Amino acid sequence: MKASYYLPIAAAILIVLFYLWLPVLHVCAMPRKADEEKSGWLRHWFILALTAVYAVVAFVNLGETHAPKTYRGFQGESAVLRLSEPAPAGRVLLYTGIVQGTVSVEASMDGESWLPAATLDQNHAALLKWQELELTELPAGEIRALRITGEDGAELGEAAFFDASGRQILLLPGEDGAAVLCDEQGLAPEEQYYLNSSYFDEIYHARTAWEHLRGMYPYEVSHPPLGKLILSLGILLFGMNPFGWRFMGTLFGVLMLPVIYWFARRLFGGRAVPGCCAALLAADFMHFAQSRIATIDTYAVFFILLMFGFMLGWLQDGSRRDLALSGVFFGLGAASKWTCLYAGAGLGVLWLLVWIRRFREASRPVGKKAKKPERPDLAGELLHNIGFCLVFFVAIPALIYYLSYLPYGAARGCGPFSAAYAKIVWDNQTFMLRYHSGVSAPHPYSSRWYQWMLDIRPILFYLKYFDDGRRSSFGSWLNPILCWAGLLALFVLLYTAIARRDRKAGFLLLGFAAQLLPWVFITRTTYEYHYFPSSVFLVLALGYVFALLRDNEKRWRLPVYGLCALSAAVFILFYPAISGLPVDNATATAWLKWLPTWPF
Repeated sequence: MKASYYLPIAAAILIVLFYLWLPVLHVCAMPRKADEEKSGWLRHWFILALTAVYAVVAFVNLGETHAPKTYRGFQGESAVLRLSEPAPAGRVLLYTGIVQGTVSVEASMDGESWLPAATLDQNHAALLKWQELELTELPAGEIRALRITGEDGAELGEAAFFDASGRQILLLPGEDGAAVLCDEQGLAPEEQYYLNSSYFDEIYHARTAWEHLRGMYPYEVSHPPLGKLILSLGILLFGMNPFGWRFMGTLFGVLMLPVIYWFARRLFGGRAVPGCCAALLAADFMHFAQSRIATIDTYAVFFILLMFGFMLGWLQDGSRRDLALSGVFFGLGAASKWTCLYAGAGLGVLWLLVWIRRFREASRPVGKKAKKPERPDLAGELLHNIGFCLVFFVAIPALIYYLSYLPYGAARGCGPFSAAYAKIVWDNQTFMLRYHSGVSAPHPYSSRWYQWMLDIRPILFYLKYFDDGRRSSFGSWLNPILCWAGLLALFVLLYTAIARRDRKAGFLLLGFAAQLLPWVFITRTTYEYHYFPSSVFLVLALGYVFALLRDNEKRWRLPVYGLCALSAAVFILFYPAISGLPVDNATATAWLKWLPTWPF
């Protein structure tokens, strides 16, 4: 057996030992009042400190804060760049913008005649990156000038030349507006890297965010606009660079820690158990990796937490404010990504169950001689609540969703009250439905919902090998401690929901199921990051188990804190595989390939 396989076995044994602290007698027992609040050893400073530490870890090495700012578009024209000194052929680095096209590079040995040197197909996958072109087809000799020709609107931000020895040679503008291509050569890196270039689906979402800022109709229209509009705020703050386009997602990932702490306090009370929930989320691989990439999943999960958290407030005390806020955040989530519609269906089921229970309780006789009570007031209250929900769960979300298309309309010159704008919105809905139902192309990192639940097939976002035997990589999958222990926690929830009719357990099970069950029936190509919305309910499911131990076992701190510490230790071990930190390839494989299907 490989050495790396001993680690998951050890982790599984420790998880089993944790659950041995939860005998069936305690699961069935009614919880006593926790005395945690009296001790006061853990106060809100913990979540503040945890959030601050996590923010530092998340923002460090997020991306470069500088990238080319000036761009040149081409429609068949050429730009000539002269080398500050003749140099043997090496390679050219071109930084691409967000307009697709083709680019050809020619070299001159005498400054007059030109030889074809390299070409670049600037397609959708080649944008917002430093593209490296090797000049290998040139005859021996020294290059004196380069001529860059672009077709079909190809957009370039900068060019840089490196000779055969790897030394950068300064480029000087020749003619035809070439100055734009050599005014920021100091930004040119030695090689393309995730810190200075886009990767994975950033080629879609970061591009779309910038297109919105530039008043262009977006290329990527397979998701609603709001997530990309939020993403664009980071670009406004820090510029169109990797740090700028990743900033907002990382910020939302940081804010998810106090949000889940608040959510868990509403569920379980106290501070220690909610703090442990926040710690589990902070140590989760998927939460870390997804929030550091410029995609829209983090915003969707953030809004899902808020909509369920405020729905819980309504369930607990009937707060109309909480119910209204739940609807508003549902609208924000749905306008960011359609997965929030699954969450909205879960909220609808919760609402329906509440009213079914209320009517059943109202119709239950109080005593032997008691008559069935009249229900006119309850019926009127239901009608009033239906009207309230139609406003905050239908009208306001629909308005948010509709207005999120304002950049689309502005790019086509039509306002929100025009028929043309309404047609844009409608056509996009039909396109998204066709697109997502038709995504069936095989992918090396695709996986199905039952694989997500066991952490069987992570998706690899980025992989780069270095000449010195190191590699930089990161992917998206759950911390196995959260994944495996959380899966067992679901069975505890199921048991208590049935045996003790525990409403908290039922609430969490429904939240988890609302995010996972749709993927059981969806036939399109899927990936493990689609499990992200469900994963936050795994965190809360473990929080439920922690609360059971806290309320029934005097020695609850050892297993609870021990599991959280184990999760943090595994996070530290896997940090290179979720952050891109360069590590020795052989050593990383020996320690991190816990399962044969993991791409490490």
